[in-house]
Amino acid sequence: MRINTKFLGEIDIDDQQKVFFPKGLYGFENCTGFVLFDAGQPPFYYFQSLDDKDLCFILIDPFLFRPDYEADIAQEEMDLIGIEKPEQAAILAIITIPNNDGAITANLQGPLVINKKTKRGCQIVLTDPRWKTKHDIAAERAESGMDEEPPSDGPSELHPGQKEP
Repeated sequence: MRINTKFLGEIDIDDQQKVFFPKGLYGFENCTGFVLFDAGQPPFYYFQSLDDKDLCFILIDPFLFRPDYEADIAQEEMDLIGIEKPEQAAILAIITIPNNDGAITANLQGPLVINKKTKRGCQIVLTDPRWKTKHDIAAERAESGMDEEPPSDGPSELHPGQKEP
């Protein structure tokens, strides 16, 4: 299938890369169809809307820089996307890249949860005070004692064509 994207123009995607968000994302409730694919700069991923070619988010696996990250998912949300066991869930954070030389941050308060099998997802809001909307990825990675460069593997089960871990 060929789609128009915000950053790459027209590209071919595999149907396995499609993800359905029944309730959309906060602020973008009318956008329910997305495609998840490698951004070409590991460990980042594009999350391109199929409903609006100008809507694309950049995502990261939050465990790459916060190994202590926890996302308590309400039963209602798990039921919505068909998660029966925790290992069925992929959790990804939306990142913000500032226009200036500021830090690249990740939203750990509002992660995306995707059922790896059904390709259905939702955005949740965590109430744990440890998780904010702006976590400095590089600073928190250094603080946790992790390597400078994050690994390039990620949730490859979600989108074929990615590098295998």
